[in-house]
Amino acid sequence: MTFSALDSGLTGPLFASDAMRTVFSDRARVAAMLAAETALARAEGAAGLVPKGLAPALARIKPDDLDIAALGTRTRDTGVVAIPFVKALEALLPEKLGAHLHKGATSQDIVDTALVLQIADAISLIAADLIAILDGLATLTRKHRRSPCVGRTYGQHAAPVTFGYIAGTWMSGICDAAAELPALRQRTLVASLGGPVGTLAALGEAAEAVGEDFAAELGLAVAPVAWHTNRARMVAVGSWLATLIATLARMATDIVFMSATEIGEVGEAPAEGRGGSSAMPHKRNPLSSAVILSAGAAAPGFLVTLINAAASGQQRPAGLWQAEWHALPSLFGLASGALGEARRLAESLDVDPKRMRANLDMTGGLIFADAVSTALAGRVGRNAAQAMVAKAAAEVRATGEPLREVLLRDGAPAALLEHAFDLRPASAAAASAAGRALRQAVTVKRDLRKL
Repeated sequence: MTFSALDSGLTGPLFASDAMRTVFSDRARVAAMLAAETALARAEGAAGLVPKGLAPALARIKPDDLDIAALGTRTRDTGVVAIPFVKALEALLPEKLGAHLHKGATSQDIVDTALVLQIADAISLIAADLIAILDGLATLTRKHRRSPCVGRTYGQHAAPVTFGYIAGTWMSGICDAAAELPALRQRTLVASLGGPVGTLAALGEAAEAVGEDFAAELGLAVAPVAWHTNRARMVAVGSWLATLIATLARMATDIVFMSATEIGEVGEAPAEGRGGSSAMPHKRNPLSSAVILSAGAAAPGFLVTLINAAASGQQRPAGLWQAEWHALPSLFGLASGALGEARRLAESLDVDPKRMRANLDMTGGLIFADAVSTALAGRVGRNAAQAMVAKAAAEVRATGEPLREVLLRDGAPAALLEHAFDLRPASAAAASAAGRALRQAVTVKRDLRKL
C-alpha cells in the first residue's frame, strides 16, 4: 500500500521528478546518515575520543550493505530510524571499533544532519530548474516584448499590454522567490550535533572542536546551540517551497485561462499522448498547468504541518519532530514536479499573436477606453471625460458600433482619438516593463549559478 502520491509508482512520476524522488529515497537517507556517522567518527578521532581507524572503517561501508527493509521494520518499534541504523552499522564493524560508534551523539543529530545533506542536494536540483525556467521565460519575453495582447482585470478586458510583458511578470515573480534561495541555503545547511539534551556533555572540553570539525567534514555550518527544538529553519524551507509553488501556480493560472477555447492566445505544446482525454479525442488539456496547480493546492497543508511542528517543547518533543518527516520531503517533491512542468511551459509554450490581436479588436475599441478618457480629460476635465466615455461604451455594448465612431459622433476631436487608439504607446510601456524584468532575471540567474 502507498500512502503518498509522491511515493506511488503510478502517480509519483506525475507529481514529482525522478531526481527529487531519488534525493529523498530511503537509500539516499541511509547514505546521508552514513556520511554523518563517518564525519562524526573522523572529528572525534582527531580529538582522540575514538580510534582513528573508525572513520576509515565506516567509509568502507556502502548503503547497499544495509537492509533497508529490516531497518524499517525495526523503526516501527524504536520510533527513529537512527537507532536500528546505528546497531546495523555496529554489526558491520570490528568489535573494537563498533564500541566507539556514535559517541556522544543522539539519534536526532544523525537524522537531522542527514536531512540537511539531502536538502543541499535538493536545492541544487531546484536551482538548475529555476535557471532553465528563467532562461525560457526570458526568451518568451524578448520575442514577444511588443506583441500586443489584452490586459485583463477581474477576467475582463482592461487595457492593452504585450505578451512579453505578461511573460515578464511571470518571470519577475519567479525571480522574487528565486532570489531568496542563496540566503535560505546558507541558513539551512547547518549540522546538528548536540547529544541527548543538546549540550554534548559526553565529549567534555572537546565538544566545541568536534562540533566544528564534524560540520566542516560535511561542508555544513555550525549552530551556536543545538537546534533539536529550534525548528524555524525547517519552517523557513517549507515556507519558501510553498511560496515558490504558489508563484509557479500564478503562471499556470494565466495559461489555463489564456488557453481556453474562447481565448486561444496560448497553448501547451502538443506531444504524443500528452494532455488527451479518454472520451474526447479532440481535447488538448493543459496538463503541465494542472500539475502545477495541484501542487499549489496541496502545498499549504504541508506548510501548516511544519508550522505546528515548530512548537517543540523541552529538549525533545513527542511527535512534532516526526511530523516533519511527512511534510518536508513532500514539499520538495511537489516543488520538483511543478518546476519540471513550469520548465516545459517556459521552453515550449505555443503563442498565437494573431489571436491576441483578434481578441484586442473584439470589443469594438473598448480596450482603449482608459486611454481615450485620459486624452479627453485634458480637454473637458476628468469627470466629464469619464462620463462621456462611459456613455459611449454603453452604446457600443448595445449596438456593436465601434467606440471611435460613437465618440466622433459625440464630438470628440479626431486627432485626439487617433492618438488614443494607437497601440504603440501601450506597447512601448509594456515593453519597457518587460525589459526591467529581463534585467532582474540576469541578476538572479547569476546568483543561482553560484549555488
